[in-house]
Amino acid sequence: MTAQKGKDLLMKIDAEGSFVTVAGLRAKRLAFNAETVDVTDADSSGRWRELLAGAGVQRASVSGSGIFKDAASDELVRATFFNSEIKDWEITIPDFGTITGPFQLTALEYSGQHNGEISFEAAIESAGLLSFGAL
Repeated sequence: MTAQKGKDLLMKIDAEGSFVTVAGLRAKRLAFNAETVDVTDADSSGRWRELLAGAGVQRASVSGSGIFKDAASDELVRATFFNSEIKDWEITIPDFGTITGPFQLTALEYSGQHNGEISFEAAIESAGLLSFGAL
């Protein structure tokens, strides 16, 4: 795999059956995490920690920041946050695949300098089973 352009990592939100790219994003971050379940006991070989496979909780976190453009996707993101909705999102990772599933918008921040543009930051957390589709 060759190096990929950061602009091709996309956050898309479900807009009544089709995914719409969140406008204005300059930086995006996707993180997967899995909790571990420690089953170490006095009989553990060499007193090394033992983990129970498949027992922890998995989650995905996605965040992005960029310029506020007041596009249709901005209104959809705002409405999703203020209505506390869980919506389907699609995260596209170039030459790798797409992650699709329910996410809750957990943070939405706006900021701006008096001599600059308005920017925003958004964060979503997985809220159910995610699927992976290879590209």
